[in-house]
Amino acid sequence: FSETEKIPVMRGQWFIDGTWQPLEEEESNLIEQEHLNRFKGQQLQESFDMEVSKPVDGKEAIHSLKLSRNHVDWHSVDEVYLYSDATTSKIARTVTQKLGFSKASSSGTRLHRGYVEEATLEDKPPQTSHIVFVVHGIGQKMDQGRIIKNTAMMRDTARKIEEKYFSNLATHVEFLPVEWRSKLTLDGDTVDSITPDKVRGLRDMLNSSAMDIMYYTSPLYRDELVKGLQQELNRLYTLFCSRNPEFEEKGGKVSIVSHSLGCVITYDIMTGWNPVRLYEQLLQKEEEELEDRWMSYEEQRLLEELYITKQRLREIEERLHGLKASTISKQSVLKFKVENFFCMGSPLAVFLALRGIRPGNSGSQDHILPRTICNRLLNIFHPTDPVAYRLEPLILKHYSNISPVQIHWYNTANPLPYEHMKPSFLNPTKEPTSVTDSESVSTVPSPTTSPVMVRRHYGESITNIGKASILGAASIGKGLGGMLFSRFGRSSTTTPQTLETGKDGAEGDDKKATTVGTPPFPHSSSGFLEPTVELEHRIDFELREGLVESRYWSAVTSHTAYWSSLDIALFLLTFMYKHDQEDTDKANLDTI
Repeated sequence: FSETEKIPVMRGQWFIDGTWQPLEEEESNLIEQEHLNRFKGQQLQESFDMEVSKPVDGKEAIHSLKLSRNHVDWHSVDEVYLYSDATTSKIARTVTQKLGFSKASSSGTRLHRGYVEEATLEDKPPQTSHIVFVVHGIGQKMDQGRIIKNTAMMRDTARKIEEKYFSNLATHVEFLPVEWRSKLTLDGDTVDSITPDKVRGLRDMLNSSAMDIMYYTSPLYRDELVKGLQQELNRLYTLFCSRNPEFEEKGGKVSIVSHSLGCVITYDIMTGWNPVRLYEQLLQKEEEELEDRWMSYEEQRLLEELYITKQRLREIEERLHGLKASTISKQSVLKFKVENFFCMGSPLAVFLALRGIRPGNSGSQDHILPRTICNRLLNIFHPTDPVAYRLEPLILKHYSNISPVQIHWYNTANPLPYEHMKPSFLNPTKEPTSVTDSESVSTVPSPTTSPVMVRRHYGESITNIGKASILGAASIGKGLGGMLFSRFGRSSTTTPQTLETGKDGAEGDDKKATTVGTPPFPHSSSGFLEPTVELEHRIDFELREGLVESRYWSAVTSHTAYWSSLDIALFLLTFMYKHDQEDTDKANLDTI
C-alpha cells in the first residue's frame, strides 16, 4: 500500500458500553492517564454485569476530566461516564434533570476500561501448519499493492471456508502476498522515453502490464525477474520462521499459488530452467546435422578440432565445479520444499510447448515437474480465461479429448472426492434412440469403426469422409484460439447420406482411408474413459460456468476473478488440509 493507504493498528483501552466500540486514541490516552493518576492501586469489583449498566442515581461525581468536546465523570473506580459538551446536549441534560432524572441516566454514556471478554492464557491464534505464498503476474507496476489486496480477499474467503468446513482442525493456513515487481529497475525509464505521446494512457497501461512478458523473454532482463521473485520468496520464508520458530520444528508445509506469468517464473525457479540449456541443445543438434551431410577434408579436420576443444572445455568446467563444490556447500535455490504448486489462469503450458516439451508415455507428473521438487502440481482455470491453457495433454496426448476435472461449488452437499472422480470425454457418446438422434450424434473412434468418422477433440476437429480429410487446429488448452476452434469444430456432424456414401464406396478407398490424430483408446457408452494409461493424479481443474454467465463478458473478466472465489478457496484448503483431515478422521475412528 502507499503511505496514504496504511491503516494503523492500535490497542483499545476504553470502550463504549453496549456497542463495545473503542474510543478515539487521543481521548482514550487522556482518560487512561487521568484514571491511573487518580485511582492507581484501588481494587476493582470482583465482577459486574456487562449486559446491564445500572444508573448511578444519587451518586455524585468524585472526579472529572475536561476534554475538547466532552467531559468525563468518575462516580467510582469502575463507574465512568462520558458526556457531550455540545449546546444541544447541555440543554437536554438540564431539562431531564429538572424532570427528576439523573445526569448519568439522562445523557451519559458509560465507559469500560477493557473489552467485554477478558483475556486468558489459552487465548492465542491457532498454530500455523501451512503457509501459502501468493505470487502475482503482470500488471503489478500499474497497480502497486494489488497483490496485497487480492491476497486479503483470498484470505477472507478462506477464513469463511475454514469456519464452515474445517473448524474441527486445530491447525491453520496462512496466506502471504509476494510482491516482487516494484523493486526491480530493469531498463529504468528507457521504454517510457521512447513511448509516443498519442493515446499515452493506453500506452502507459501496456508498458506497465504486457511489457513484463517482453522483459521475461528478454535474455538481458529475464534473470533479474527470476532473482527478484526468488529473493522475495526466501526473504519472506526466513522472516516468517524467525517470528514462528516452531514452524519448521513441527514440520510446517509451504505451498505456492501463482497467477498468470507468475506461474512461469515460479516454475523456472523451482526447476532451474535456463534458456542457455536450450541453446546448448540446439548447438548439439546442429552438430549432429553437420555430421550427416557431405563435407570436404578441411571441414572435417576443423570440426574434429572443434569437437576435441569442446570436450576439453567441458572437462575443465567439471573439474572447476567439483573444486567449488568441495569448498562451498551447495544450497538449493529456495529455502523450502514446495508441497503444492497451484497455477491460476496460467500460460505455463504454452511456454513448455514452445520449449520443446512433448507428450510422453508415462502418466507421471515428473514429465514436466519432478515430485522431488514439488509434491503436487494443480492447474486451475476458468473455462473462458483466454490466458489459461491445459497441462495434462503435455503429459499424455489423449488427455486433450478428456475433460478437465470440474471444481465443486462451495455449497455442494457431500461432494465426491476429487481422487475418486473418473476421467470423462469432452463429448460423451450416447446410443441413438431415433433417426433424429442418429443424425446428430457423431461416430466415436474405436478399433472397429469405419474410416468415415468425425473425431472431436478439445479444440480439435478431424473429419474423414472417404478420401477427404480436414485437419482442424489441435489445441493444448482453452486459450482464445482454442476456444474459437473448439466452438466451431464441435458443430460438425455426419448425415446418413454421408455414411451411406462411405459404405457404398470402393473397397480400395476404404483401405486407403486413414485416421488422423491420436491413436484410438478404449471407451464406454457412459462417456467415462477406460484408458490403458492414466495420469497418476489429475492436474487440470476447471471452474464451473454460471448458469446465466455470458461467455464473451467472462472472457474479459475471468482472468482476474480467481481471488474472491469461494469455490477456489474450498479447493485450495481441501488439498492443503488433506493430510490433517485424514489424521483427524483416523483418530475419530480409533476412538470409536
